[in-house]
Amino acid sequence: MSNEQMAQSILQFTGGKGNIRIVSNCMTRVRLEVNDLSVVQIDQIKALKGVFGVHVDAQVQVIVGPGTAAKVAACLQELLGDAHKAAGQADKETAQEIAARNKQVIKSRQKVSKGKLFLKTISNVFVPLSSALIASGLLAGIQSILVSLTSTGALESTATVQSIITILRILKAGVLSYLVIHVGVNAAREFKTDINLGGALGAVVLLTGMSADNPLVNIITGEPLKSGQGGVIGVVAAVWVLAKIRKFISKRMPEALDLVLSSFIALTLTGLITLFFIMPVAGLISDGILIFVTKLLEIGGVVTGFVLASIWLPIVMFGLHHFMTPIHIELINQTGMTVLLPILAQAGAGQVGAALAIWLKCRKNKPLVGIVKGGLPSGILGIGEPLIYGVTLPLGKPFLTACLGAGVGGAFIASFGNVGATSQAVSGILMLPVIADQKWFIYAGGLLLSYAAGFVLTYFFGVPKEAEQPAETLEELEMQ
Repeated sequence: MSNEQMAQSILQFTGGKGNIRIVSNCMTRVRLEVNDLSVVQIDQIKALKGVFGVHVDAQVQVIVGPGTAAKVAACLQELLGDAHKAAGQADKETAQEIAARNKQVIKSRQKVSKGKLFLKTISNVFVPLSSALIASGLLAGIQSILVSLTSTGALESTATVQSIITILRILKAGVLSYLVIHVGVNAAREFKTDINLGGALGAVVLLTGMSADNPLVNIITGEPLKSGQGGVIGVVAAVWVLAKIRKFISKRMPEALDLVLSSFIALTLTGLITLFFIMPVAGLISDGILIFVTKLLEIGGVVTGFVLASIWLPIVMFGLHHFMTPIHIELINQTGMTVLLPILAQAGAGQVGAALAIWLKCRKNKPLVGIVKGGLPSGILGIGEPLIYGVTLPLGKPFLTACLGAGVGGAFIASFGNVGATSQAVSGILMLPVIADQKWFIYAGGLLLSYAAGFVLTYFFGVPKEAEQPAETLEELEMQ
């Protein structure tokens, strides 16, 4: 099925042009916000060739794999065309009726909790930054390798090499140094306020206009306020406050003065709240996260590594993994790396091992082997959802053995301590270049152990007998 055909089928089974309000995508999912959830034919979407699963909460999320998600979303947006624009121009009365109906449908059928809506917000703020974070992380990794090679004498430190290192540092810093501005823009979009004000508020936490001779004081610690204190956590909180204040002021401001004064007053008030309250409090939270993570790995050691890697796959399955994104970013901001990610990344490696075992043991089951072949490249690169929804989860037992296999790799990495990644947006073998302090061989060892443990546990304990039966078509596979 081509991307265009998949988009047409998804459009058909979600109720047509009039029922889709917003189309977006992350690395592996096409995300749809619909007017009436009750008319969406979930089972028919799941049955489409190339669809690995459907997750429904506040959105309909169609899992189609990396690369494909962006292309299918683009095709859908093209199909919607003018109808998509018209849907956003519905009169207030109609919109209220739709909202009320959706609220009842979601409440009764999907039970979307406030926690899930919060995680959806976090996802919408940070997922659009993934491509830039991946690129900057890889640049940081290459720069780190060159610096290490020149410092040990393995590479001659010529003017050309030093210029390359400088260029890489500049390119990396272009994203990471001003990440708070990008987060401010995305948060403003999510909280439905002016994105330019959101970006401006993100820039406020950089304290660009503050003089080192006359710094602002952190009202909690009494020490000088630091640039970027509180990081992305503080920016998201500040933009939420901005949205509330601006909405409150705008409703009461005469229309002739709204454009100028509402933005001015909202940014000024929120800026003051950010400088004297949000930044100090968010800074405490950020420091607390660092202390908690450090102590967790120090005290728990291999047990902590095993547990974290083992439970991460179910968290990814439910789409809850994005709550870790701001935590990874804060760890990178404070220490230059996140020590959690190399451990959590073992979840996908255990699944790869499980898939290889299924391939070998179920080789007579041609459609199942075909699905494994399709999902393995993504799994090796760290994109686990195709294997989760296409292979291990439908079979049941392999999902559990993949989790346990991942725990072995997580325990191995935790046993060494202080193995971190300089980027939070990569996984699988793509994480190798961004492992800090040249400890990539420890991470590689964790991957190999997770592959092996996932393979052994699945081969001997995780493959259902019926999956080993010969099959030639998808219909035969579904009947097993």
